[in-house]
Amino acid sequence: MVLRKENPCDPIPAPIQVKETEEIKREAIVTTLRRALSFFSTIQAHDGHWPAESAGPLFFLPPLVLALYVTGGINAVLSPQHQKEIIRYIYNHQNDDGGWGTHIEGHSTMFGSVLSYITLRLLGKGPEDGEDKVVARGRKWILDHGGATGTPSWGKFWLTVLGVYEWDGCNPIPPEFWFLPNFSLIHPGKMLCYARLVYMPMSYLYGKRFVGPITRLVLSLRQEIYAQPYDEINWNKARNTCAKEDLYYPHPFIQDMLWGFLYRFTEPVLKRWPFSKLREKALRIAMEHVHYEDKNSRYICIGCVEKVLCLIACWVEDPNSEAYKCHVARIPDYLWVAEDGMKMQSFGSQMWDVAFAIQAILSANLAKEYGPTLRKAHNFVKASQVRDNPTGDLHKMYRHISKGSWTFSMRDHGWQVSDCTAEGLKAALLLSQMPPEQVGEKIETECLYDAVNVILSLQSASGGFPAWEPKRAQRWLEKFNPTEIFEDTLIERDYVECTASAMQSLTLFKRLHPNYRRNEIESCISRGIQYIESTQESDGSWYGRWGICYTYGTWFAVEGLVACGKNYYNSSTLRKACEFLLSKQLHDGGWGESYLSSTNMVYTNLEDNRSNLVQTSWALLSFIAAGQAEIDPLPIHRGMRLLINSQMEDGDFPQQSITGIFMKSCTLNYSCHRNIFPIWALGEYNARVLEASAK
Repeated sequence: MVLRKENPCDPIPAPIQVKETEEIKREAIVTTLRRALSFFSTIQAHDGHWPAESAGPLFFLPPLVLALYVTGGINAVLSPQHQKEIIRYIYNHQNDDGGWGTHIEGHSTMFGSVLSYITLRLLGKGPEDGEDKVVARGRKWILDHGGATGTPSWGKFWLTVLGVYEWDGCNPIPPEFWFLPNFSLIHPGKMLCYARLVYMPMSYLYGKRFVGPITRLVLSLRQEIYAQPYDEINWNKARNTCAKEDLYYPHPFIQDMLWGFLYRFTEPVLKRWPFSKLREKALRIAMEHVHYEDKNSRYICIGCVEKVLCLIACWVEDPNSEAYKCHVARIPDYLWVAEDGMKMQSFGSQMWDVAFAIQAILSANLAKEYGPTLRKAHNFVKASQVRDNPTGDLHKMYRHISKGSWTFSMRDHGWQVSDCTAEGLKAALLLSQMPPEQVGEKIETECLYDAVNVILSLQSASGGFPAWEPKRAQRWLEKFNPTEIFEDTLIERDYVECTASAMQSLTLFKRLHPNYRRNEIESCISRGIQYIESTQESDGSWYGRWGICYTYGTWFAVEGLVACGKNYYNSSTLRKACEFLLSKQLHDGGWGESYLSSTNMVYTNLEDNRSNLVQTSWALLSFIAAGQAEIDPLPIHRGMRLLINSQMEDGDFPQQSITGIFMKSCTLNYSCHRNIFPIWALGEYNARVLEASAK
């Protein structure tokens, strides 16, 4: 509402409705586009990005509250109004059975329920408080499902730090892992950066055996969340206990053997002199890595889970440290308040959204009318590019080059991402072809070269692209994934989305800048095409890792192949992709895919076969790019009719089910997507279907 007051627009035309039997006219499309772009331009911030929610998991916010309670900063950092909105958010997402899910669309889990319940209690709610006895119902769910000993390992960790669980009930996270030689197959430097940066501060807190102050509330919680007296719990048995509602990735036997060995033999030795000296050195090394991450991300850290872990590790090391103060200062970067209350963001999707928004607006062919919007977005792209590599010896700290990259959010974040860099490069290249008086001065050529360098540096031997860093570990290391609630979390892997984005940007770059690293780019594109084609599923789809799911992966793959010269006539791969999407179109002309597709790796419609406008847009963009309109445009017309008729009075589109996902089992809401992708699909339809048929 604030942004709309700051960016007023002229009155917009009335919404269009197209009947089932009515032909879609160009006037209807252009009117719908103008209405959508008028609304979208009013919610753009002054720096050019679109502030938007990037949240959904219910385990993002509780650790922050727990950490601030332990440090004594809860009331200093979170005002009464902050706390009220956090409570409201938790209340709003309690399930009918009294529990809370791992994410807001999920079934109740011990992880979500225990963390949400404890957060309410730490924020001052009594055991019987809340409308309809929210707190008591939450506790009942926990106890009815076996108590908090069934919390997954991440939950056990946070309960221990708070003082309502014991380190003896946790599987070891020894900081001595950092002593392993670099050539070791299980060195933490070979982990996926997210896993590495989670277990790095965890290993420090584990090695210190840190526990927060044991207050009266902590003692009360020990009695509230367990199905048996606290002093009678078998902590050794509890180590590998996980509630069936949470268990997505059961530990293989070999992993349990490793934890058992470390627990029974290694840990007792490391607690005794002289081996305790080894632990002290390991703790210093772990904190060296924590401080390196903090400084290179300006204390934002790679994500919200890691942010809170690094924050509390810095406080444990020195409660009065400058590092802790810097961490506290950047907590507001993560907080977001919406209709359902205050939540914690993943780390923001500013750059990702802007790159897509630019392409969507350009597709509408209304750049002259929305030049100021594009100019501001262009400024954000230029200001957000990372201009330096990580400081010091980046290889010693297991970092990759980042100069020239774009992050998922903004420059301060510092972490290069292959597809964000590719989409940022693509947006910059597209705007470089437009009049400067309309969209601002184009980005410097050297900056484009730097982006290409980063992209080329990330391609794997398979031809595919990982997200953050080159692949460093073998696939079997995933057997030691200790997180029961996620799968594929321990090592970097290749993604069709990242590969397709790289193909699109490099193809466009080669056309506009044919002399820079041309042979390497051509080789990269050739190998990338082979990777995309080789990873197609037997039904014609691709499994998407960062959006839901087969619809998302298929859209990226199709766009990547088409950018490289493939089309419906010369590519059986694209024909199969179109057949797959045709088979999933719903009775209302749309598409709607559940997050269960990601979890179960089987395409699953949304409940009641509902359509989702974002996923409908992905499918339509795939059809238009692949050339389905030349074969049979009717499925496209039907989908477009749904988009037009779904537009709201103010030009916005409705918020529907979440379309983002990560680690196979947890959803993430990108609220800007409901605007960006319908605009993009409508624009492409107007330019490549209606105008083409008119010619």
